[in-house]
Amino acid sequence: MNSRIQGYCCLAAAMVLVGSTVVASKIIGTGLPPFTATALRFAVALPCFGALMALTGARLPRLGRRDWLLLAAQAIAGSVGYTALLIAGLQRASAVDGGIILGTLPLVAAAIAIALLGERPGKSTLAAIAAAGFGVWLMTRHSAAGADGGSSLAGNALILGAVLCEGLFILLNKRLRVPVAPLALSTVMAAFGLAFSALACLAEAPWTLPLPAAALAAVGYYALVPTVGGFLLWYAGAARVKGAEAALFTALAPVSAVALAAGLLGEPLAGGQLAGMACVLAGVAILGMARAGAGH
Repeated sequence: MNSRIQGYCCLAAAMVLVGSTVVASKIIGTGLPPFTATALRFAVALPCFGALMALTGARLPRLGRRDWLLLAAQAIAGSVGYTALLIAGLQRASAVDGGIILGTLPLVAAAIAIALLGERPGKSTLAAIAAAGFGVWLMTRHSAAGADGGSSLAGNALILGAVLCEGLFILLNKRLRVPVAPLALSTVMAAFGLAFSALACLAEAPWTLPLPAAALAAVGYYALVPTVGGFLLWYAGAARVKGAEAALFTALAPVSAVALAAGLLGEPLAGGQLAGMACVLAGVAILGMARAGAGH
């Protein structure tokens, strides 16, 4: 197996694991409140990232106050905000819907760059965002038609909020004056994420709550397999292929999430949801081809 094929396999596996976080979050949400679960996730992941830094000899670069504040903001958005909102959303919506909304991340990130940075979108980017938006509308239309339509719509809104938080994470990372290596960045995000979520979970009084085994196991899985294992797989794969090729593999995450939700949780797949997922994936493909073409 040549190096590029190995890279493709690593990237595909990483995105399948990312998709599995939707199912894990659904299980976590049945037994734990969002901030408590988020704090537990980072409490498990942080020592692993610390050990990886020690083994590889990785170090944090010298950062100024501005960059440290940006890293803290990234952690609030991309670490705490994303995880807590995803769990809260999946307490109210289906994992299938969550997987479809997760797939809008590249397009949401592009929309944030347009709105906040004043980037001029090309026709392909606008078409991609429109396709994804239509896909989410199709999906939420199906949710509104269900018996728990109000709850599903609120859940979908929270999940979209999680995606917005992750889009802000991407945007803030681009504003750093001193680039931070991926392993160091993940370690800092886990440390800040643990600190902020531990403070937030005080309002949930976790010491008074039962700790269901299934939810705790799902937290352990989320922390060790997608968070740490997914990180290792993604960067092992990205080192072997071109950036534009790696970016296209992100489309596998929502497919994985939907397939796992149907297969492991037994959630039904409605026609509106399948059509919505097709539109979201079409939007991601349009955006990926436009960026690949711009790189030539």
